[in-house]
Amino acid sequence: MTKNKLVIGSRGSELALWQAKFIKKELERKNKNLSVEIKIINTKGDKILDVALSKIGDKGLFTKELETELLKGTIDLAVHSLKDLQTEIPNGLKLAAVTKRHAVEDVLIARKKGVKISNLPVNAVVATGSLRRRSQLLHLRPDIKVEELRGNVPTRIRKFKDSKWDAIILARAGVERLKLNKYISSIIKTAEILPAVGQGALGIEIREDNKRAEKVLKSIDHIKTFTAVRAERALLKALEGGCQVPIGAYAEVKPNGLYLEAVVGSVDGSITFRKKLCGTKTNPEKLGQKLAKDLLKAGADSVLKDVYNSVRSK
Repeated sequence: MTKNKLVIGSRGSELALWQAKFIKKELERKNKNLSVEIKIINTKGDKILDVALSKIGDKGLFTKELETELLKGTIDLAVHSLKDLQTEIPNGLKLAAVTKRHAVEDVLIARKKGVKISNLPVNAVVATGSLRRRSQLLHLRPDIKVEELRGNVPTRIRKFKDSKWDAIILARAGVERLKLNKYISSIIKTAEILPAVGQGALGIEIREDNKRAEKVLKSIDHIKTFTAVRAERALLKALEGGCQVPIGAYAEVKPNGLYLEAVVGSVDGSITFRKKLCGTKTNPEKLGQKLAKDLLKAGADSVLKDVYNSVRSK
């Protein structure tokens, strides 16, 4: 019997390849007559490493080239860190599956174990490439000096080791997937810093008309995670935010409903709007849109306008 073949498109970083290999292994394990190949595709975000992400503009920064290959039919699946996938998906494509979520928190990587944001030295220097992290960090510790950090996970850790910085902040999922846990000083609770929309989950994008791929992907789709990230992504879309705007959100499916918490903050951390809401699991988008409206009504719109204007002027 000839094997059914699918081609995954993936970025070439260590983490992206870990993710693609994980999806390949899971698909082949659950679909015995399936053979999966991986095709490496470089994206704009992989090529421009000396400019802050917020200054490049983030419409498809880590996804556009993968989506072009999907539309051309040279690949069947594009595997993304879901936090990198823009909320406006191009015509002809769809988010077909979301994997069970890894731990969503960010982690602090400092010079020794046990160091937390609260006990970093006064005027400490912390590096991150994320406006979301910068905003929430400065809200907690206005004395901290934030430096720009780009590159994949191992590169960021290497830059930290070669620097005089006191700490860097990374996503727990990426660090743990690459088995770099030994560098984690402490896990940052979501009560301190809310994660990026979709953080910890993998999203698999396909062509809308690729019914063969869609059918196969049902075997690895995690409904609870998909429900949660639908609420987060609806919130982000309603706020017209991208992955380079200081917006954090985290949704959880619980027995009695869907819980969503979100934060919008100024880049300097001086102004922060943080709210939570509970809704029905059957309409996650409605919950996301409602919380976005609540945040805007509270004054988050003025903060977002300032952020967008400052990014456009750079």
